[in-house]
Amino acid sequence: MSAVDPQTLKAQIREQARKNRVAQKDKDALSRQICAAFMARPEYADAKTVLFYVDAGSEVRTRQALPDALKDGKRIVVPWCVVETNELELFHLEDMSELVEGAYKILEPREGLRLAPGKRLTPADLDLVMVPGTAFDPRGGRMGQGKGYYDRLLANTRPDVTLIGLAFECQMFPEIPVAPHDVFMDAVITEKQVYPNPGGE
Repeated sequence: MSAVDPQTLKAQIREQARKNRVAQKDKDALSRQICAAFMARPEYADAKTVLFYVDAGSEVRTRQALPDALKDGKRIVVPWCVVETNELELFHLEDMSELVEGAYKILEPREGLRLAPGKRLTPADLDLVMVPGTAFDPRGGRMGQGKGYYDRLLANTRPDVTLIGLAFECQMFPEIPVAPHDVFMDAVITEKQVYPNPGGE
């Protein structure tokens, strides 16, 4: 019997991970626990500019952590999607009122503010990145939605930036097929533990 090719295996893992995540109970409580662990890390304490993703669908919920992050004296950044190019732009968030529901029911910066002076940042400005994902493995391997938004964003961050994935334990798999261009996480935080990344490059 021939081995499953990587693309088929990825599709199978992505489908199973999504089902697991949708079925996950107590998402609010577990998300608060995961976000608290993220904000308790030394990399967060040391970072001046932090990218938070804003949750969509069944992802680990982050929006309830944003008000506290805004009080931490850091430059808090959230992404928004340019629909025409499928690229993520970065926005300096200073108040929750700057966010409205946009494409795909995701909270995004108000259109009139997106390109305002001091509001637009680049991946090179980031010290710490909170990364969403559909599935992860203990090495820090990550699988996204399949559209490559974060792959392109992370490819343009500084080499010294810290990348931390957030996931429910049900999204962890023993090993995810990775391609040469895939970026490994420095850590993955679930409600059960923090996975180190000794094998990633």
